Amino acid sequence: MKILLTGGAGYIGSHTCLEMLNAGYELVVVDNLSNSKETALQRVQEITGKSLTFYKVDLRDRPALEEVFQRESVEGVIHFAGLKAVGESVSIPLRYYHNNLTGTLVLCEVMKQFGVRNLVFSSSCTVYGEPKSVPITEDFPLSATNPYGYSKLMIEQILRDLHHAEPEWNITLLRYFNPVGAHSSGRIGEDPSGIPNNLLPYVAQVAVGRHPHVRVFGDDYPTPDGTGVRDYIHVIDLAQGHIKALQKLESNPGLVTYNLGTGRGFSVLEVIHAFEQACGKPIPYQIYARRPGDVPTSYADASKAQRELGWSAQRGMTEMCADMWKWQSANPQGYTE
Repeated sequence: MKILLTGGAGYIGSHTCLEMLNAGYELVVVDNLSNSKETALQRVQEITGKSLTFYKVDLRDRPALEEVFQRESVEGVIHFAGLKAVGESVSIPLRYYHNNLTGTLVLCEVMKQFGVRNLVFSSSCTVYGEPKSVPITEDFPLSATNPYGYSKLMIEQILRDLHHAEPEWNITLLRYFNPVGAHSSGRIGEDPSGIPNNLLPYVAQVAVGRHPHVRVFGDDYPTPDGTGVRDYIHVIDLAQGHIKALQKLESNPGLVTYNLGTGRGFSVLEVIHAFEQACGKPIPYQIYARRPGDVPTSYADASKAQRELGWSAQRGMTEMCADMWKWQSANPQGYTE
């Protein structure tokens, strides 16, 4: 089966490519490389000993995307492509809305044009806004606290409306919690452009000396140690969740939604201390004011994915940190040699 991955050179996309190639899929990747490197795809092919087809294409470029669909007879799409930094989205909202929404609209129109109606969408737990309680189930009220979250929420609504109007579409909405870690080879991992917006890549960069200390935003939350609590999921577990989601589409389920998380929350300080164990050195940190849009506690109830997809997270925080350190210590500057 030939599958198109948008944003497939990115962090989650590249790890999903690796797992899918190992599972026997034929892959076509489109990525504009705005926040990713083609090196990741080259290494995926080296690790697996299998090849994929890559096109440098921005989803908003409709003629270029049509050409990809014309040349490749794809049967389904996994849609990762999108800008994803919460803080940045607050300062440049128009760029986020234009990129994330327009790209998705063009993608869906081109899919429809070529008769491809199987789609797995990379959504986010940010669509739950500030949840009233935890763990979070898929039927919680939806809201957002920043433009990135709103862009995911809007895309989910677009896809619900599309399925309502054209029930022959099969769509899986995957709401990820916090992806971390790297492939156990240490050859591919997270390499954010500029200063990382997410905790673990920042911790890893402090450990290799790229930053003096970790910035901990807020120590006065209503949590056990005052720092924010999140559900961290190993990127390989997440990648395998996409394969399960894709297999689900074969049964024509219509539109279905799943949380992908571990169901366990870790505070910022717990994560820092776990990483210290992995790298064998202290990680200095400083407390800063809370960031706007951050919620105190967020972790998943992922039992629906276990029940309906036969998927559950297999890797814990120790393995997440060990794999992340293996990647970062072997590639201190990321994919930049």
